[in-house]
Amino acid sequence: MSHQTPLGTSVPHTSCLDLWREKNDQLVRQAKVAQDSGLSLRRQQLAQDALEGFRGLLHSLRGLPAAVPVLPLELTVTCNFITLKASLAQGFTEDQAQDIQQGLERGVPQTRSTFVTFGLLQKEKSRDEVPTSAVCLSSTVLETQKKLGPRLECGLRGLWDSVLHYSTLLLEVLPALHHLAGLQAAIWLSTDCLGDLTFLLQTLNGNQSEASENLLLLLKTWSPPAEESDVPLTLQDARGLRDILLTASAYRQGLQELITGSLPRALSSLQEAASGLCSRPVLVQVYTALGTCLRKMGNPQRALLYLAAALKGGSTCGPPLLEASRLYRQLGNTAAELESLELLVEALNVTHSFEAPQLLIEVELLLPRPHPASPLHCGTQSQAKYLLASRCLQVGRAEDAAEHYLDLLALVLDGSESKFFPPPSPPGPCMPEVFLEAAAALIQAGRAQDALTVCEELLSRTSSLLPKMPQLREDARKGTKESPHCPSWVSATYLLQGQAWVQLGAPKEAISEFSRCLELLFRTTPKDEEQGPASNGEKECISDVALQQLRAAALISRGLQWVTIGQDTKALQDFLLSVQMCPGYQDASFHLLQTLRRMDRRHEATALWWRLKAQTELPQENAAWSLPLYLETYLDWIHSPDRETLLEEFQTSLPEPPDL
Repeated sequence: MSHQTPLGTSVPHTSCLDLWREKNDQLVRQAKVAQDSGLSLRRQQLAQDALEGFRGLLHSLRGLPAAVPVLPLELTVTCNFITLKASLAQGFTEDQAQDIQQGLERGVPQTRSTFVTFGLLQKEKSRDEVPTSAVCLSSTVLETQKKLGPRLECGLRGLWDSVLHYSTLLLEVLPALHHLAGLQAAIWLSTDCLGDLTFLLQTLNGNQSEASENLLLLLKTWSPPAEESDVPLTLQDARGLRDILLTASAYRQGLQELITGSLPRALSSLQEAASGLCSRPVLVQVYTALGTCLRKMGNPQRALLYLAAALKGGSTCGPPLLEASRLYRQLGNTAAELESLELLVEALNVTHSFEAPQLLIEVELLLPRPHPASPLHCGTQSQAKYLLASRCLQVGRAEDAAEHYLDLLALVLDGSESKFFPPPSPPGPCMPEVFLEAAAALIQAGRAQDALTVCEELLSRTSSLLPKMPQLREDARKGTKESPHCPSWVSATYLLQGQAWVQLGAPKEAISEFSRCLELLFRTTPKDEEQGPASNGEKECISDVALQQLRAAALISRGLQWVTIGQDTKALQDFLLSVQMCPGYQDASFHLLQTLRRMDRRHEATALWWRLKAQTELPQENAAWSLPLYLETYLDWIHSPDRETLLEEFQTSLPEPPDL
């Protein structure tokens, strides 16, 4: 009696299977030799040769009709090929997803009559001798085939559902299928297809209900079948891949929770990641994120421990140094903060030699690149240099700030970095404002002549963008945005040039620069006066407030120079205008009070004094807006230092307050 083999299960000669399996094992051993090779060129060549070998072997296997006995080997070769290709490319591509899909599509038809076929082969019985139970099961399998079509219409997700649903009939294929599923999970995790990943893990765990959608819990629950000792060799088994996925998922989840402010959950997820399989660069990132989380939770000492561990963990010191500077700033330790920023600048200036990656799927392949707003993004050398320079200026280290700003300008202008991008968090200034901050730092450090040079450089780069005055009036009338014409930058440049001339003892030149500044500023209409409230409220409001403060600063500065040359009447006009421009700006009022007193205009001075005294007794509200750093620095220069003394002197000689 003849034996019949159903369609789709024809088996190649045993010797072919043995040769293909031997070829697979040889290529796996070759890849491992490449991994252990210390010579980068030899390592690359061996790995590429192994990759081409897997490609050719897979082509041979897929050149024949799909057969169940060959399926475990074919899926294993597919997994080895994808693993090696992704590790060499340091990322996944669409080709690897297609390789997975092709492997699944070849495997699905084999579930249709597999159980009956192998029942016959194992028992070596003819069709007439098939047991009743096998016939009944055959009927069941044939019925399930009718449902296969709709499942496959759902795409790759439906394909996995079908394969895993029917693969219980193929126990010998399960280890290879779970391995392939691990690679699919890696691709979906790296591309943020978390819904598909959750569905796949639920299916692998035999639970497609929505009761559990926690990725970490699903990964911990997933238990890939243990591989037998006689199966084809793999570069990375399913359980090792599962552990990598667990670490990467925990880290990604913790980082996202950290960014969104879910700090306790972020701490738990990041600690889970730290306890997993991490290379040294990844461990540095995890420890840095833990330091950030603990700092935000108000636990600076534990944060310092993690940051110290991060700095010891590898050559990638940028992120922990930047986070250390934030922590020291929060603690008020300015010296340590600036030292951390100096080390950050040095670290970003050093070219590090990174270790060759393992020829495996590692955590790094599953992580996104740090977003500019992420606490792990340390930026470029110029961005770090800017942070250092600006902090020195803010804390009063003018000499250091001046040197750092000059270094930064040289770094950008000589082409060492093609373009300066402002630090994203907190939002940094554009390049013209860096020039203005540099000029302010030089003036603060007593280097007025150098400040004039920086201002002239800025004017040479921006004056061509400044339209003629009729153009400005026309733009203001039409409500055209003024930023392309940069009048505020040019105005601020004139303002700083005027202050540099003040420092050089040249009041007439200073008055000329202040007048140029005011001429341009008064031809620039605030957006809210012409266009009403801005759509993005806060940002536009800040711009208008800065413009008003800039006008007031220029008026006060020119008024002070009028006082210097004995022109009190002209000084009085400027101080009055500055009070009108910024009614709540007390420095303008104090300068006006001093001028009225000097001109012996007692009644006006008395009325103003009572207003100032009433204002000083009111609780001061914190401003909801911020000013550019160069303007904040400038306003400190024209701040009236003897307010209290002036008020006390008036208090002893003034009559009762008049009716205002």
